[in-house]
Amino acid sequence: MVTYRSDNSNPARIPALGIRVLVCVALSVLLMVLDHRQDHLSTIRKGVGIAVYPLQVIVDSPFRLWAWITESTADRSELQRELARLRAERVLTRAELQQLTALRAENDRLRDLLDARPRLRDEIRVAEIMAVDANPYRHNFVIDLGEKDGVYNGQAIIDADGVIGQVLQTGLTTSQAILISDPSHALPVEVSRNGLRTIANGTGEFDRLDLPFLPNNADIVPGDVLVTSGLGGAFPAGYPVAVVATVNRIPQASFADVTAAPSSALDQVREVLLIWSAEPEPSELENPEPAATEPEPDEATSTEADAPEDGDE
Repeated sequence: MVTYRSDNSNPARIPALGIRVLVCVALSVLLMVLDHRQDHLSTIRKGVGIAVYPLQVIVDSPFRLWAWITESTADRSELQRELARLRAERVLTRAELQQLTALRAENDRLRDLLDARPRLRDEIRVAEIMAVDANPYRHNFVIDLGEKDGVYNGQAIIDADGVIGQVLQTGLTTSQAILISDPSHALPVEVSRNGLRTIANGTGEFDRLDLPFLPNNADIVPGDVLVTSGLGGAFPAGYPVAVVATVNRIPQASFADVTAAPSSALDQVREVLLIWSAEPEPSELENPEPAATEPEPDEATSTEADAPEDGDE
């Protein structure tokens, strides 16, 4: 009878494996520290992004092809309904634009009366989402614009309905972005009705944001519109973010339980808009000409002293 003895564990190899693990851990920590504090790996990351870009295009090609086929084979009646809807929206948009133009002109006149600096206009560019993070606990996505297009870290991203996120990490041709619903994201907002400022935190759910720092006596009710406050510098002021959904005032707690629903359908977005804030232009209001000053008392006294008196002539 032949017996086999399994000798899978080799005591002589265990120390070597332990040393390898320690070396790998130490190297990983060193690389993370260098990347976080001194950003030494940005060039390598951009190179990897350039190498992966063709693969991202290939992966996204079936979705683009399917969208093209769907549009090409659409029913005539469906296209007519879509055309009628777009025409109606165009009429409403033009009416709102006329009102906005009048309000903007009135705002400019009031600013001139108040001797205030004119508000800056923002530049907007369209980008397309190429990929979405498969991790359900991280709401990240990739857009098809990068540093070569002027995209920068922290840049605000919106869509037709409101704010959806901001750029997290830029590459040469693509950029990674984060949604406002991500649990690690926080956005300064204010209530458009009364200017009440607070913070909107992501919850990991596409249809809910938390407002955790509002006291029980805060003037906020369901239906209030939340807009960007402009504080922090990342998001320009005035863009819609969410609508207050529930307000639960808890007497035993320091803060009320307030939730809001994002204005945009964060899990259905395909095209996004990137915002570039315009640089302030020099104006005469900011650099007024120096006013003529009266002569100092000493100069006035010396002038009067030099003047001849009536009796001396």
